[in-house]
Formats: sequence, C-alpha cells, structure tokens
Amino acid sequence: MLDVAVQMDPLEKINFAGDSTFAIMLEAARRGHRLWFYTPDHMSLEAGDVTARAQEIAVRDEPGNYYELGETRQLDLAKVDVVLLRQDPPFDLAYISSTHFLERVAARALVVNDPASVRNAPEKLFVMEFADLMPPTLITRDRAAIERFRAEHGEVVMKPLFGHGGASVFKVAPRDPNFGSLFDLFSTIFREPWVVQRFLPAVSLGDKRILLVDGEPLGAVNRVPAEDDIRSNMVRGGAAAATELSDREQEICARLGPHLKQRGLLFVGIDVIDGWLTEINVTSPTGLRALKRIGGPDLAPRIMDTVEARLKILRDRS
Repeated sequence: MLDVAVQMDPLEKINFAGDSTFAIMLEAARRGHRLWFYTPDHMSLEAGDVTARAQEIAVRDEPGNYYELGETRQLDLAKVDVVLLRQDPPFDLAYISSTHFLERVAARALVVNDPASVRNAPEKLFVMEFADLMPPTLITRDRAAIERFRAEHGEVVMKPLFGHGGASVFKVAPRDPNFGSLFDLFSTIFREPWVVQRFLPAVSLGDKRILLVDGEPLGAVNRVPAEDDIRSNMVRGGAAAATELSDREQEICARLGPHLKQRGLLFVGIDVIDGWLTEINVTSPTGLRALKRIGGPDLAPRIMDTVEARLKILRDRS
C-alpha cells in the first residue's frame, strides 16, 4: 500500500463527472493505496520540512456521495510515497510557491508532475520551444508589436498568458473597432504579456485534446465549440467527440514525447487545431473522464502503473 497525497482544489468546487484528478484517485483507491487530501493554502515550510494540514480521504464513484474525509493531521510530505500536484490554474505566484515547496520533497517522494518542470514549463510558454509546430504566435503586451502582427496575419486570437479554461479568449478581426478597448482592458487586468495567435478557422470543427502518459499518446478527445463560440473547452460548452490521431498529430507527439519524459511530466494534455499545436498543458491536465465516456480507453490505470514504476526507480536510486 502506498500513501498518496493529493494537492488539489477544494472538493466542493470540482466537477465530479469530468474531474481527471478524481479518476486517478479512484484508481489509486482500487489498488488499495491510502489517499490524503489537502489544498495548497494548507502547506507549510519550517526548518526545511514541508508539511500539509491534510485529511485521509475515501473516494467512491457515486455522484453526490463521492468522498468521505477523516480527521485532520499534519502530514510530512517527504514521508509519503507520492504527491499528486493537481490543483487547477491560474498559474500565479501562489502556484509557483507550491512548486518550490514540493521541490524540497521531490528527492524522497515522487511528485507528479515534477514541480520544477511544472514551474519552468507554463502551458503557453513551454509550447514556444516548438514554434515550427505552432500557428504564428506572438507573446507581448506591446501594442506596436501586436499591430504589426495583426497586419501580417489578419484575424487573431488574444488570450492571457497564464489564463485557463478558455477564460478571456477573444477573436479580433483585421479591422476591429473593439481592439482598442480590448487592449486597454487587457493592459489593466493582466500585468503579464498576453498571447496573440493567428486565428485558425478550423477550430469550428474541433480543438483536439491529446493525452500523453510518460511521453506516449494514449487517447484523444475532439472538443467541438458551441455554434456561437470559438472556445472549445468543455467548461465553456464545448462538446466531446471521439477521434483518432492524424499522421501530423502523431508527428507532433513524437517530437514532444521525449521532452516530456525527460522533464518528469508524466501526465500531459496537448491541444491541436487543424494540425497546429497550440498548448502543452502540464499543471492539471483534464480529459480522462471525457475520453472514457465517449468510448475511449480508461487511462487512469496506465497513469497509476507509470506512477508506481517511477516510484520504484526513485526508491532504487535512494
């Protein structure tokens, strides 16, 4: 039996029917592992020790009755076997701080995904290492640079660099009377640069989420946006449909796989539109439940197989 600590969002906020973290927890419980639940705001660092005010959690696949919490205790995260880093973005200083905490225990407990790599590979920045696989993309907050990019590429999408779930994603026309107001709004709300990307009309046919485990593509969901929206995220009304990987998508995965594996990014979801890579999601990828629901494979067992194998390697090295 393993002790598996799960760093995630408050339980009352999760979407039970679609939550990938819960799918992994159910599989861990099925194998007889002991699960601990905590949120990142209950972590502490003192005299070199990283602890979390955590509760043992029993999980079950029953809507409305899917968990039961035990008594709270101060859990030494270096003494558990596995820590699942699974809270959702925003990828802000609070998120970054938690990766620094977890990096201190990563030599003794297996942290998935690797906290240093999560910190150094934000979804919309890490992907820029593979610019030849992407549509033309600019990251900036400089208006002159954006105007030049728009003049060159026409319709574009603007979105916050550290956004998530399709929030604040806008399509901007080549001559758009709303652009000035949108620029002012982004400048006021976001201190970071934002992403400006050539618009891909084929998004209306779907934005494919491909799930990779230890660098290997094992399943995909085609997320089709609602008729009056460009955002395909399922939390924004996108519909999940079964799909297969094209030769181009296989090529993209083959390029990315070794890099993901080397960085300890065990469970990753990449987004591809019309053969163009747009994001590499490493913080808290979703899609496990949706993939299974549309008749695809259940990847939670494969994830836990890989976790257990990686833990054995870590133990053999210590």
